[in-house]
Amino acid sequence: MKWSVSIQADGDRILELAEIVALADAVARMDGIASGIGTASYGAQVVVEAESADDAVEIAVPAFMQAAEEAKLPAWPVARAEVIIFDEDLDYGLEEEL
Repeated sequence: MKWSVSIQADGDRILELAEIVALADAVARMDGIASGIGTASYGAQVVVEAESADDAVEIAVPAFMQAAEEAKLPAWPVARAEVIIFDEDLDYGLEEEL
């Protein structure tokens, strides 16, 4: 089963565009996106395969921390991790009528 996991690490300084771009590159292999430009935190939303939501977090958090290390970001503590089921076929009502 696929899960979408959002993770955020909080720190003590403002992050720059290049740092978050490096994180985005590092999480791209997990269908990830990164956030945090101009804030004192960085985060990512990644997609992982796991049996349960708890397992998804156990997989995603270390992968996120490794991606942050690859991006040469500070080793800030994870402040938040949220998980939702990822369903590619689910209609989220975001399609525009043409």
